[in-house]
Amino acid sequence: MARATIIAASLMPIAAGAAAQDVAMTFDAASRRLETTSPALAAADHAEDAARETAAAVATLRRPVVTASAQYIEYQKTLAVDLTGQKEDARDATQDFLSGIPMTVPPAFQQIASDIVGRIGQALPGLFTAIPDQLSYRYRDDVFRPTVQGVLPLYSGGAIPAIQRGARAAAEIAAARAAQGRDLAQLNLIRVYFGEQAAAALAASARESRDALDRLLSDVRKMEAAGVVAHARTLEAQVARDSAERTWQRAAIAHDGARGDLARLLEVDRVRPTTGLFVVSHPLAPAGSFTGGEARLPQTRQADAAGAVARAGVDLARSRYRPQAFAFGEYNLNRSNALPTEPDWVAGVGVRYTLLSNVDRRHALNAAKANAAAADDAAREARKSAITATLRAWDLVESARRAFLLTDSSLAAAQENLRVQEIAFREGEATMTAVLAAEAALATARTQRAAIAYEYDLALAALLSASGQLDTFADHIAGADIHLPTDARP
Repeated sequence: MARATIIAASLMPIAAGAAAQDVAMTFDAASRRLETTSPALAAADHAEDAARETAAAVATLRRPVVTASAQYIEYQKTLAVDLTGQKEDARDATQDFLSGIPMTVPPAFQQIASDIVGRIGQALPGLFTAIPDQLSYRYRDDVFRPTVQGVLPLYSGGAIPAIQRGARAAAEIAAARAAQGRDLAQLNLIRVYFGEQAAAALAASARESRDALDRLLSDVRKMEAAGVVAHARTLEAQVARDSAERTWQRAAIAHDGARGDLARLLEVDRVRPTTGLFVVSHPLAPAGSFTGGEARLPQTRQADAAGAVARAGVDLARSRYRPQAFAFGEYNLNRSNALPTEPDWVAGVGVRYTLLSNVDRRHALNAAKANAAAADDAAREARKSAITATLRAWDLVESARRAFLLTDSSLAAAQENLRVQEIAFREGEATMTAVLAAEAALATARTQRAAIAYEYDLALAALLSASGQLDTFADHIAGADIHLPTDARP
């Protein structure tokens, strides 16, 4: 007992000093702070921005692609021409020509002409031998080639629209994931924020039980000194008080851990929630009023967008069966220094069709169709799951509401029972066991009240999240007619 008392006494100044530095924060303020401090939310927003920028980038795929390039080229060209056949043809033609010359002169001069032709005929082989059998020409130069090229897609077989639709659907997936991340972060905040409230209530209840048993132990000691009760009753009270002390210490440590979780989540040193656990005493709207909005749920939006991506994949796979048409052009900006074979400019249209691909297009199309069917089935399943989750959450909210309303009478009865048992014990008409049982019943009633209120708040958050209305959670807080106090803290 002495050790427990020393530990408790040492904990109290530390807790008091820490409480002096607490930052009071409502749930709305905590929600706003989470929006600015959560790395997960920031990452989801960046991913959404990246997906939207990607969709904007491919939205202009139908525009022409215009590029400018410049090249400096140093080249050498060698040309070789075979003259063997031409030499033989020329020699034969010359011989034929010379042999016909004597016949074209008067008879008196034919002998002289024949002698001249004979001498020339004898000299012809030597003349033609001087002509090489092959003529070679080598040219070396440098060229600067600045050009502008342009390509305009005319028909892509459906590939461009499919890519654009897929990019827009991917952006929707990123947006849905960001929304789902915000919902999860909000649910986690609700769990941690009101969990700190529940831990505080449990610690406060444990402290009240410890203090009550402290008073009971003091009374029993006085009664033992007066000879009214036996020493065994004092030992029984001592055991109960020590047990309550241990329970309080465990609850205090758990509460301190809950406070630390909330502080780390909001990135502050210490925080004290000022929005207490709450319950709406009147029933919620019928469960059917929370269904029907499945299309706006993040998980459903993701499934629908995934289906759009899959259908775009089907169109893209079909486009591989179709031809592609494009227009192209090129203009040489330095025509005076161009290669001999280069045009000044060129323009035209082209068609390209894949006759044989190293990827089986039929199997690729079948795979895309299977992915689209799977995505459609997943979207339907997401809607069914959302409806089921909504109805279950509504049942949990209603169950917690009814259970909480019953705690009022239970708490009042436990308080009255303890008061009666304590009076009866002092008068000698009740046993110590009855008093301890009454105190335990009161502690149970207090903890159940806080626990059920926490259960109600979590179930309500789950219901609103499942029905796509989590942003109205603050409205339910404002409209609640039962708020547990936040000042009764350990």
